[in-house]
Amino acid sequence: MRVLLIEDDDRVADFVDKGLREEGHLAARAADGAAGLALASSEQFDVIVLDRMLPNVDGLSVLQTIRATGDTTPVLILSALGAIDERVKGLRAGGDDYLTKPFALTELLARVEALGRRPAAAPPATELRIGPLEIDIAARIVRRAGQRIELTAREFRILEYLARNAGRVVTRSMLLEHVWDYHFDPQTNVIDQHVSRLRQKIERGFDDMLIETVRGSGYRLRTG
Repeated sequence: MRVLLIEDDDRVADFVDKGLREEGHLAARAADGAAGLALASSEQFDVIVLDRMLPNVDGLSVLQTIRATGDTTPVLILSALGAIDERVKGLRAGGDDYLTKPFALTELLARVEALGRRPAAAPPATELRIGPLEIDIAARIVRRAGQRIELTAREFRILEYLARNAGRVVTRSMLLEHVWDYHFDPQTNVIDQHVSRLRQKIERGFDDMLIETVRGSGYRLRTG
């Protein structure tokens, strides 16, 4: 397998690199987040081993950027931050596995090999059709019944997330995490304001309501 190791601690990087090569894997190394992103975007890897705390660009930002490009390469996060909430942050940012430091090399190698055996995930759809709605993700174009609808970048991201979860309830906390990329009080009305403006744009001039409010929970994009 081809493994990309993004680790700024030379001692740890040498230790992991040596173990990977002894197992017959090909390893490429980057000592900071920016260099890691450059390698990840220019070459194909079977697994990425990513340190959580990196100079220049931190590990979670590297991971989020990789995922934002549609890259589904399995990522094993290495971190000295072993608290449950830190693990959850790493996995929710797009990590496939999380290993705390210090670690046993045999365990790391076993986890890398397990990730490498996973079937490749299908790339996320770039065109979504939900009832009368057509969403071109790449071109950022939305049409309803053939009529083009102009949205702001934030409104488009909200609609895309609702569409990828069409028919399911999307909570305010989920929207905060996936559209705003950070956490604050889910009771704030900023989400309601954005959804209200989005609803006006995609429902103006039409009889059917597409986005319904699920009282006490969040929102749901109707599928029919």
